[in-house]
Amino acid sequence: MMRFLIFLGCWLPMLPALAWNGAGHRIVAVIAWQQMKPVTQQRVSILLAAHPDYARWREKAGTHDPAAIFAEASTWADGIRHDDRYHDAGRGEPTPPLAGRFDSRRQRHWHYADRAADGRPTKGELDRQIVRLSRLLGSADDDEQTYALPWLIHLVADLHQPLHVGRSDDEGGTRVTIENPFNRRQPFITLHAYWDDLPGPSSLRGRRLQREAGRLLAAYRPPAQGNVDLWREESWQLHAMAYPQQAGSLLPIVDEAFHRRATTTAERRLAEAGYRLGRLLESRLHSVVSRETAR
Repeated sequence: MMRFLIFLGCWLPMLPALAWNGAGHRIVAVIAWQQMKPVTQQRVSILLAAHPDYARWREKAGTHDPAAIFAEASTWADGIRHDDRYHDAGRGEPTPPLAGRFDSRRQRHWHYADRAADGRPTKGELDRQIVRLSRLLGSADDDEQTYALPWLIHLVADLHQPLHVGRSDDEGGTRVTIENPFNRRQPFITLHAYWDDLPGPSSLRGRRLQREAGRLLAAYRPPAQGNVDLWREESWQLHAMAYPQQAGSLLPIVDEAFHRRATTTAERRLAEAGYRLGRLLESRLHSVVSRETAR
Protein backbone atom coordinates (compact mmCIF):
# COMPACT_ATOMS: atom_id res chain seq x y z
CA MET A 1 0.00 0.00 0.00
CA MET A 2 2.76 2.45 0.91
CA ARG A 3 4.52 1.77 -2.39
CA PHE A 4 1.29 2.54 -4.23
CA LEU A 5 0.92 5.89 -2.47
CA ILE A 6 4.54 6.78 -3.18
CA PHE A 7 3.96 5.92 -6.85
CA LEU A 8 0.91 8.18 -6.99
CA GLY A 9 2.74 10.99 -5.26
CA CYS A 10 5.59 10.85 -7.73
CA TRP A 11 3.65 10.27 -10.95
CA LEU A 12 0.43 12.28 -10.75
CA PRO A 13 2.06 15.68 -10.08
CA MET A 14 3.97 15.26 -13.35
CA LEU A 15 0.71 15.65 -15.25
CA PRO A 16 0.33 19.15 -16.71
CA ALA A 17 -2.01 21.69 -15.14
CA LEU A 18 -4.25 22.99 -17.89
CA ALA A 19 -7.17 24.79 -16.19
CA TRP A 20 -10.56 23.92 -17.68
CA ASN A 21 -10.39 21.10 -20.20
CA GLY A 22 -11.44 21.55 -23.81
CA ALA A 23 -15.13 21.39 -22.92
CA GLY A 24 -14.79 24.15 -20.36
CA HIS A 25 -12.91 26.51 -22.65
CA ARG A 26 -15.34 25.94 -25.52
CA ILE A 27 -18.35 26.52 -23.25
CA VAL A 28 -16.86 29.84 -22.11
CA ALA A 29 -16.20 30.80 -25.74
CA VAL A 30 -19.73 29.94 -26.90
CA ILE A 31 -21.22 32.07 -24.12
CA ALA A 32 -18.79 34.90 -24.93
CA TRP A 33 -19.65 34.81 -28.63
CA GLN A 34 -23.29 35.47 -27.83
CA GLN A 35 -22.40 38.62 -25.86
CA MET A 36 -20.84 40.29 -28.91
CA LYS A 37 -22.56 42.29 -31.63
CA PRO A 38 -22.37 40.91 -35.20
CA VAL A 39 -19.87 43.57 -36.25
CA THR A 40 -17.59 42.63 -33.36
CA GLN A 41 -17.96 38.92 -34.16
CA GLN A 42 -16.88 39.72 -37.70
CA ARG A 43 -13.80 41.58 -36.49
CA VAL A 44 -12.90 38.69 -34.18
CA SER A 45 -13.22 36.26 -37.09
CA ILE A 46 -10.98 38.41 -39.30
CA LEU A 47 -8.28 38.51 -36.64
CA LEU A 48 -8.43 34.77 -36.02
CA ALA A 49 -8.31 34.02 -39.77
CA ALA A 50 -4.87 35.67 -39.91
CA HIS A 51 -3.46 33.31 -37.26
CA PRO A 52 -1.05 30.56 -38.43
CA ASP A 53 -3.20 27.90 -36.69
CA TYR A 54 -6.53 29.03 -38.13
CA ALA A 55 -6.75 26.09 -40.55
CA ARG A 56 -6.20 23.66 -37.66
CA TRP A 57 -8.99 25.27 -35.65
CA ARG A 58 -11.34 25.04 -38.60
CA GLU A 59 -10.44 21.39 -39.15
CA LYS A 60 -11.04 20.50 -35.50
CA ALA A 61 -14.30 22.42 -35.47
CA GLY A 62 -15.41 20.45 -38.54
CA THR A 63 -17.16 23.50 -39.95
CA HIS A 64 -16.60 26.96 -41.39
CA ASP A 65 -18.96 28.46 -38.81
CA PRO A 66 -17.06 31.37 -37.20
CA ALA A 67 -18.59 30.73 -33.76
CA ALA A 68 -17.33 27.13 -33.77
CA ILE A 69 -13.87 28.23 -34.90
CA PHE A 70 -13.82 30.85 -32.15
CA ALA A 71 -14.64 28.09 -29.65
CA GLU A 72 -11.85 25.90 -31.01
CA ALA A 73 -9.35 28.76 -30.78
CA SER A 74 -10.09 28.92 -27.04
CA THR A 75 -8.16 25.65 -26.50
CA TRP A 76 -5.08 26.69 -28.49
CA ALA A 77 -3.00 27.93 -25.55
CA ASP A 78 -3.13 24.45 -23.97
CA GLY A 79 -2.68 22.56 -27.24
CA ILE A 80 0.65 24.21 -28.04
CA ARG A 81 2.21 22.51 -25.01
CA HIS A 82 2.55 19.37 -27.15
CA ASP A 83 3.30 21.08 -30.48
CA ASP A 84 6.93 20.95 -31.69
CA ARG A 85 6.51 24.25 -33.53
CA TYR A 86 6.39 25.96 -30.12
CA HIS A 87 9.01 25.97 -27.39
CA ASP A 88 9.53 26.63 -23.68
CA ALA A 89 11.76 29.63 -23.13
CA GLY A 90 15.08 28.63 -21.60
CA ARG A 91 14.67 24.94 -22.44
CA GLY A 92 16.45 23.66 -25.52
CA GLU A 93 16.61 25.46 -28.82
CA PRO A 94 13.97 28.12 -29.54
CA THR A 95 11.73 27.52 -32.53
CA PRO A 96 11.37 30.22 -35.20
CA PRO A 97 8.44 32.65 -35.13
CA LEU A 98 5.36 31.21 -36.81
CA ALA A 99 4.73 32.67 -40.25
CA GLY A 100 7.84 34.73 -39.56
CA ARG A 101 6.09 37.11 -37.17
CA PHE A 102 4.15 35.31 -34.40
CA ASP A 103 5.85 34.47 -31.07
CA SER A 104 6.36 30.70 -30.72
CA ARG A 105 6.93 30.56 -26.95
CA ARG A 106 4.46 28.45 -24.94
CA GLN A 107 4.37 30.94 -22.06
CA ARG A 108 3.46 28.37 -19.39
CA HIS A 109 3.75 30.98 -16.62
CA TRP A 110 0.85 32.93 -18.15
CA HIS A 111 -1.71 30.29 -17.10
CA TYR A 112 -1.67 30.83 -13.33
CA ALA A 113 -1.15 33.36 -10.53
CA ASP A 114 -0.02 31.41 -7.45
CA ARG A 115 -0.01 32.76 -3.92
CA ALA A 116 1.56 31.98 -0.58
CA ALA A 117 -0.68 30.80 2.26
CA ASP A 118 -1.06 34.39 3.48
CA GLY A 119 -2.39 35.48 0.08
CA ARG A 120 0.82 37.14 -1.06
CA PRO A 121 1.44 36.74 -4.83
CA THR A 122 4.40 34.49 -5.57
CA LYS A 123 4.65 33.38 -9.20
CA GLY A 124 2.71 33.33 -12.43
CA GLU A 125 1.46 36.14 -14.66
CA LEU A 126 -2.14 35.18 -15.44
CA ASP A 127 -3.76 38.38 -14.19
CA ARG A 128 -1.05 40.70 -15.54
CA GLN A 129 -1.12 39.14 -18.99
CA ILE A 130 -4.90 39.50 -19.30
CA VAL A 131 -4.50 43.23 -18.64
CA ARG A 132 -1.65 43.54 -21.15
CA LEU A 133 -3.33 41.51 -23.89
CA SER A 134 -6.60 43.38 -23.42
CA ARG A 135 -4.81 46.65 -24.09
CA LEU A 136 -3.44 45.32 -27.36
CA LEU A 137 -6.92 44.69 -28.74
CA GLY A 138 -8.14 47.71 -30.64
CA SER A 139 -4.90 49.64 -30.15
CA ALA A 140 -2.02 47.58 -31.60
CA ASP A 141 -1.40 46.59 -35.20
CA ASP A 142 -3.36 43.68 -36.62
CA ASP A 143 -0.56 41.14 -36.15
CA GLU A 144 -0.31 41.92 -32.44
CA GLN A 145 -4.08 41.71 -32.06
CA THR A 146 -4.18 38.39 -33.89
CA TYR A 147 -1.52 37.05 -31.52
CA ALA A 148 -3.25 38.45 -28.42
CA LEU A 149 -6.80 37.30 -29.18
CA PRO A 150 -6.57 33.49 -28.74
CA TRP A 151 -4.44 34.00 -25.64
CA LEU A 152 -7.02 36.32 -24.17
CA ILE A 153 -9.93 33.98 -24.98
CA HIS A 154 -8.12 31.24 -23.09
CA LEU A 155 -6.71 33.16 -20.13
CA VAL A 156 -9.96 34.84 -19.06
CA ALA A 157 -11.40 31.34 -18.64
CA ASP A 158 -8.28 30.21 -16.77
CA LEU A 159 -8.62 33.03 -14.26
CA HIS A 160 -12.11 31.82 -13.33
CA GLN A 161 -10.87 28.34 -12.38
CA PRO A 162 -10.28 28.49 -8.60
CA LEU A 163 -7.02 26.54 -8.61
CA HIS A 164 -5.42 28.85 -11.17
CA VAL A 165 -5.21 31.42 -8.42
CA GLY A 166 -3.77 28.68 -6.29
CA ARG A 167 -1.33 27.91 -3.53
CA SER A 168 2.30 27.92 -4.57
CA ASP A 169 3.20 25.21 -2.03
CA ASP A 170 1.13 22.57 -3.87
CA GLU A 171 1.36 24.23 -7.30
CA GLY A 172 -2.33 24.93 -7.63
CA GLY A 173 -3.44 21.48 -6.49
CA THR A 174 -1.26 19.58 -8.97
CA ARG A 175 0.63 18.04 -6.03
CA VAL A 176 -2.53 16.97 -4.20
CA THR A 177 -3.84 13.51 -5.06
CA ILE A 178 -7.44 12.59 -4.27
CA GLU A 179 -9.85 9.70 -4.63
CA ASN A 180 -12.62 10.39 -7.11
CA PRO A 181 -15.35 7.70 -7.09
CA PHE A 182 -17.29 9.70 -9.70
CA ASN A 183 -14.76 8.74 -12.38
CA ARG A 184 -14.25 4.97 -12.51
CA ARG A 185 -11.64 5.29 -15.24
CA GLN A 186 -9.50 7.58 -13.06
CA PRO A 187 -10.30 6.85 -9.41
CA PHE A 188 -7.05 8.54 -8.33
CA ILE A 189 -6.38 11.97 -9.79
CA THR A 190 -4.78 15.28 -8.90
CA LEU A 191 -7.11 17.83 -7.39
CA HIS A 192 -6.28 20.24 -10.20
CA ALA A 193 -7.22 17.70 -12.86
CA TYR A 194 -10.48 16.96 -11.03
CA TRP A 195 -11.49 20.63 -11.31
CA ASP A 196 -10.32 20.82 -14.93
CA ASP A 197 -12.65 18.00 -15.93
CA LEU A 198 -15.81 19.19 -14.17
CA PRO A 199 -17.22 20.84 -17.35
CA GLY A 200 -17.60 17.44 -19.05
CA PRO A 201 -15.78 15.39 -21.71
CA SER A 202 -12.97 17.36 -23.33
CA SER A 203 -14.22 16.41 -26.81
CA LEU A 204 -17.48 18.34 -26.32
CA ARG A 205 -18.39 20.10 -29.58
CA GLY A 206 -21.28 20.70 -31.96
CA ARG A 207 -24.89 20.53 -30.80
CA ARG A 208 -24.02 19.08 -27.41
CA LEU A 209 -21.69 22.02 -26.79
CA GLN A 210 -24.39 24.49 -27.81
CA ARG A 211 -26.93 22.81 -25.52
CA GLU A 212 -24.59 22.89 -22.55
CA ALA A 213 -23.72 26.55 -23.10
CA GLY A 214 -27.42 27.34 -23.48
CA ARG A 215 -28.21 25.54 -20.23
CA LEU A 216 -25.67 27.66 -18.34
CA LEU A 217 -26.90 30.85 -19.98
CA ALA A 218 -30.40 30.03 -18.78
CA ALA A 219 -29.25 29.08 -15.29
CA TYR A 220 -26.94 32.02 -14.51
CA ARG A 221 -27.57 35.74 -14.91
CA PRO A 222 -24.77 38.02 -16.14
CA PRO A 223 -22.44 38.90 -13.25
CA ALA A 224 -20.99 42.32 -12.51
CA GLN A 225 -18.28 42.87 -15.09
CA GLY A 226 -15.70 44.19 -12.68
CA ASN A 227 -12.09 43.85 -13.73
CA VAL A 228 -9.19 41.42 -13.59
CA ASP A 229 -8.58 42.20 -9.92
CA LEU A 230 -12.15 41.21 -9.05
CA TRP A 231 -12.03 38.01 -11.10
CA ARG A 232 -8.74 37.00 -9.46
CA GLU A 233 -9.99 37.68 -5.94
CA GLU A 234 -13.19 35.73 -6.58
CA SER A 235 -11.14 32.67 -7.51
CA TRP A 236 -8.91 33.09 -4.47
CA GLN A 237 -11.93 33.32 -2.16
CA LEU A 238 -13.23 30.03 -3.62
CA HIS A 239 -9.90 28.39 -2.97
CA ALA A 240 -10.68 27.16 0.54
CA MET A 241 -13.67 25.11 -0.64
CA ALA A 242 -11.75 23.59 -3.56
CA TYR A 243 -10.12 20.91 -1.35
CA PRO A 244 -12.11 17.83 -0.23
CA GLN A 245 -11.99 17.30 3.54
CA GLN A 246 -13.49 13.81 3.77
CA ALA A 247 -10.96 11.02 4.39
CA GLY A 248 -11.11 8.11 1.96
CA SER A 249 -9.49 4.70 2.19
CA LEU A 250 -6.15 6.07 1.05
CA LEU A 251 -6.47 9.77 0.34
CA PRO A 252 -8.92 12.67 0.68
CA ILE A 253 -12.06 11.62 -1.14
CA VAL A 254 -14.61 13.47 -3.24
CA ASP A 255 -17.89 12.66 -1.54
CA GLU A 256 -21.32 13.42 -2.97
CA ALA A 257 -21.77 16.73 -1.16
CA PHE A 258 -18.36 18.01 -2.23
CA HIS A 259 -18.90 16.88 -5.82
CA ARG A 260 -22.25 18.65 -5.97
CA ARG A 261 -20.80 21.91 -4.62
CA ALA A 262 -17.76 21.74 -6.90
CA THR A 263 -19.89 21.05 -9.98
CA THR A 264 -22.19 23.97 -9.20
CA THR A 265 -19.23 26.26 -8.58
CA ALA A 266 -17.55 25.20 -11.81
CA GLU A 267 -20.69 25.80 -13.85
CA ARG A 268 -21.16 29.25 -12.33
CA ARG A 269 -17.54 30.20 -12.98
CA LEU A 270 -17.78 29.03 -16.59
CA ALA A 271 -20.87 31.18 -17.13
CA GLU A 272 -19.25 34.19 -15.43
CA ALA A 273 -16.12 33.81 -17.54
CA GLY A 274 -18.18 33.62 -20.73
CA TYR A 275 -20.26 36.70 -19.98
CA ARG A 276 -17.19 38.68 -18.97
CA LEU A 277 -15.02 37.58 -21.89
CA GLY A 278 -17.72 38.50 -24.39
CA ARG A 279 -18.24 41.93 -22.87
CA LEU A 280 -14.48 42.51 -22.67
CA LEU A 281 -14.02 41.75 -26.37
CA GLU A 282 -17.04 43.86 -27.22
CA SER A 283 -15.70 46.83 -25.29
CA ARG A 284 -12.21 46.54 -26.80
CA LEU A 285 -13.16 45.89 -30.42
CA HIS A 286 -16.62 47.28 -31.16
CA SER A 287 -15.68 50.95 -30.86
CA VAL A 288 -12.68 50.42 -33.13
CA VAL A 289 -14.81 48.66 -35.74
CA SER A 290 -17.43 51.41 -35.54
CA ARG A 291 -14.79 54.10 -36.15
CA GLU A 292 -13.38 52.24 -39.12
CA THR A 293 -16.86 51.71 -40.60
CA ALA A 294 -17.61 55.43 -40.32
CA ARG A 295 -14.59 56.42 -42.40
